[in-house]
Amino acid sequence: MLNHQPDNIEWRANVPFSIQFDDPYYSADNGLAEAQHVFLSGNGLPKRFSPEFQIAELGFGTGLNLLVALAAWRKSGVKGILHFTSFEAFPLTPEQMIKAHEAFPELKKLAIELASLWGNTITLPDLKFDLILGDARDTLPAWPQKADAWFLDGFSPSKNPELWEPTLMAHVAHHTKAGGSCATYTAAGFVRRGLQKAGFAITRTPGFGRKRHMTQGTMQ
Repeated sequence: MLNHQPDNIEWRANVPFSIQFDDPYYSADNGLAEAQHVFLSGNGLPKRFSPEFQIAELGFGTGLNLLVALAAWRKSGVKGILHFTSFEAFPLTPEQMIKAHEAFPELKKLAIELASLWGNTITLPDLKFDLILGDARDTLPAWPQKADAWFLDGFSPSKNPELWEPTLMAHVAHHTKAGGSCATYTAAGFVRRGLQKAGFAITRTPGFGRKRHMTQGTMQ
């Protein structure tokens, strides 16, 4: 079961904000469109999907990115299983996640399907999901897999710098397949430099909504 922290968020105009980090879990403009722009398009998805494709994520949050990825996977028609592994230190309760998903009617059918399944693992005919709890600086080095694509979705680097530090970005790179990718909404210089030093070829591209730029990377 998820390690509940029921008092760790507050709702502002139906958008969940982290009390600890004073940061929203997704864009107040349109969280769904943000996830599609940053994490799908930023990783060249769905066109890069292939059987047994592995997505890894720093910062599970409300689980919105999982819903977006699974919806795209199913729409793509690729056969096999989508593997999705997320690293999260401060998990929301299933009830909080379900409430957050109500803001996205486009994902309603999928949200209902997963509503009763939220936990540390979900296994479906086309999905293998694992939530790894704890500080990613401790848990990621021990992860035995490598990702085809990384969703780097921690809270703002200015408020949660631990999830963006160069050592952790090096572990992200180490757990990325050759030719794999990463994408994040932030274009903070120290994040880009950390990813570049770790081995990614980095590109700064147009961001979503009010963010002028975002970051994409390809493992060389």
